[in-house]
Amino acid sequence: MKQHRRHFLKKLTATSAIAALSPMALEASSQEKSLLTRNFPKSTTELKTIRIGLIGAGGMGVEDTQTALQHSTVELVAVCDLYKGRLDAAKNRWGSQLFVTQDYKELLKRKDVDAVIIATSDHWHKQISIDALHAGKHVYCEKPMVHSVKEGKEVIDAWKKSGKVMIVGSQGVSSLGNEKAKELLAQGAIGDIVYAEGFWARMSPEGAWQYALPKDGNEQMVDWKRYISNTNQLPWDPMRFFRWRNYLDYGTGMSGDLFVHLFSSLHFITDSYGPNKISAMGGLRYWKDGREVPDVLLGSFDYPDTPQHPGFNLSLRCNFVDGTSGTTYLRIVGTKGSMDVKWEEVVVKMNQSLASDDPYLQEQARLRGESQARASILPPKELVYTAERNWKGAHYDHFGNWFEAIRTGGSVAEDPEFGFRAAAPALLCNDSYFQNKFITWDPVTMQLI
Repeated sequence: MKQHRRHFLKKLTATSAIAALSPMALEASSQEKSLLTRNFPKSTTELKTIRIGLIGAGGMGVEDTQTALQHSTVELVAVCDLYKGRLDAAKNRWGSQLFVTQDYKELLKRKDVDAVIIATSDHWHKQISIDALHAGKHVYCEKPMVHSVKEGKEVIDAWKKSGKVMIVGSQGVSSLGNEKAKELLAQGAIGDIVYAEGFWARMSPEGAWQYALPKDGNEQMVDWKRYISNTNQLPWDPMRFFRWRNYLDYGTGMSGDLFVHLFSSLHFITDSYGPNKISAMGGLRYWKDGREVPDVLLGSFDYPDTPQHPGFNLSLRCNFVDGTSGTTYLRIVGTKGSMDVKWEEVVVKMNQSLASDDPYLQEQARLRGESQARASILPPKELVYTAERNWKGAHYDHFGNWFEAIRTGGSVAEDPEFGFRAAAPALLCNDSYFQNKFITWDPVTMQLI
């Protein structure tokens, strides 16, 4: 049983809590900086090549594969996509020797494929993951792991029975920033967590999922019937295929696409299983292009008191109409300070207190029988932890985590149980928005109440 942080904090004075952060924390300067580093252990033996297949060769699939191939002894042997244009592009990018197909089951039959990257639209994540595990392949599945909460148990069961390594692609879980924030919170650096908030803002057509439609993106080039075979039967529509994130049959909106990153980071840092009460509000304010999901979404979540952490509240915001430069980070607020957490940086702010010289406050303290006047709150002391410039990033490290687990039989930072516990509140946030009601959820048993 993990020691409850509040018990740990009772053993710390305010001074020792600050000192735990940095040996320079008590110096007069208002900000101290430290570098975060990543040192992968060097193998003393020759590594066996991991041969991968890509299923879903759109923007995220290409980025995933390019990142995976930066690792040594990793080879791409096959690519699947329903749009022929992406198959041609894959051969141009990675070589004419690639096996390409529009049928993912043909790729899974191949004995030269050890592991697959699944970067399809969300409504295919569950079935392709299960089929890949049944076929004996290791799986990297993009977030969210499933399209609806009812699908989660099937994927978890298939993973447990398979004996294969499956990781879910919320890359921030493998970031230096998240790892440092987890360490600092466990040390009691900001006291007991009482509140957290997360932001994800954009202001561009691409950021708001108005992707360009290819000139040859027609029904002759796309296997539309296969694409919609597990959902509502509708006539060919290039918008619904190439801009699928905007439609509920295929995507999971702002919450499933972006809130899930914030949930993943928060749960990793706090060891939380998730919230038990969920609510959401929002609307379609600007990008009125026929989409079915809002472009502004606000979510509120109640986290119960558990052995891992005290009870706290979470507020998340996603805005595709942000007239500023945009904000993307997670803030964790405790009884002694706060942390602004990004994948490459953590900024800790500690409140310092000194005796007040306000006569009124001094008199009130005297009437309460206090020997000292109430302390005043001074500007926070900032401690900044930032990644070294040569760090290759969370995306690279997440794939490294997966490959290492495949080779050693070890565990990953975001297995299907973790991935589902991050996806579920994001998906239920959508349900709250569209059903206009509070949702209750059991994060331990992973069931709706």
